[in-house]
Amino acid sequence: MSQVCLTVDLEPDCPPYLSGWVGVEQGMPQVLDLFARNDVLATIFATGETAERYPDLISGIVDAGHELGCHAHTHRSLSALGPDEAEREIARSAALLRTFAPVTSFRAPYLSFPECYIALLEAHGFTLDASRGKYKPAHWFRRPARSPLRRIPASTTSSVLRLPPAIRDILFAFMRSPVVLIVHPWEFVDQSDAPIPWDCRVGTGAAALESLSSTIEFFAQRGDHFVCMTDLDAVG
Repeated sequence: MSQVCLTVDLEPDCPPYLSGWVGVEQGMPQVLDLFARNDVLATIFATGETAERYPDLISGIVDAGHELGCHAHTHRSLSALGPDEAEREIARSAALLRTFAPVTSFRAPYLSFPECYIALLEAHGFTLDASRGKYKPAHWFRRPARSPLRRIPASTTSSVLRLPPAIRDILFAFMRSPVVLIVHPWEFVDQSDAPIPWDCRVGTGAAALESLSSTIEFFAQRGDHFVCMTDLDAVG
C-alpha cells in the first residue's frame, strides 16, 4: 500500500513556450471538480503571479482543504538567477501566498533548483522541498545539501499520466511510496496545435482529464492513500 500525493503546478500556460492563462482559467476548475468528486485532496504549488491574478481561485483552493504550496513568483528558472534575485522570487511569493494559508512546501519552477539555494528556503520558513524529480539525472548524481528540510521528489514527469493506461499503469506499479505525481492546468486545455514540444501537446484537453481520472481510479483500486505533501510520512 502506497501513499500518493497529487500535485498541481499552478502556473502560466506551458512556460517558457506560452504566456497565457487559459489553463488556470479553464483547466483548473475542471481539475478541482474532479478532485472534489473523488474526495481527493491535493497539494497546489502556485506561483505568486497566479495568486496576484486569481486571488479568488487561491482562496477557493484553500477553502476546499487542499494544501497550498509555493512555486516561486514568476516561474523563471531559479538556476538562471543569482542568489539575491532568487531570494526575492522566494520571499515575494512566500509572503503573498501566506496571506491565504500557512505555506511551508516549495517546488522550484522546472524542478530546477541549485543546492546552494536550499538555505534560502530554510531562511524563509519552508520545511519541505519538492524541487527534484526521480526522472531527472540531477536527482541521482547531485550531492544534496545538508539541511533539516524534508526533500521529497516527484516520481515521474506529468506527460507520463497521459500515456495509454496499458503502458502508464505498468509504470505506476513499479513506483515506490510515496508516489508524487504532477499535473499542470494547461494540460487540460487542448494544446494539439500549440507551438510547444510534442510531449506537452499529446493527450491534452478532455483526454488529459480522463487520464487524471483513471490515474486516481488506479491508485484508489489498489487501496492506496491520497495525502498532501506535508502529510507524507516517508521519503522515496
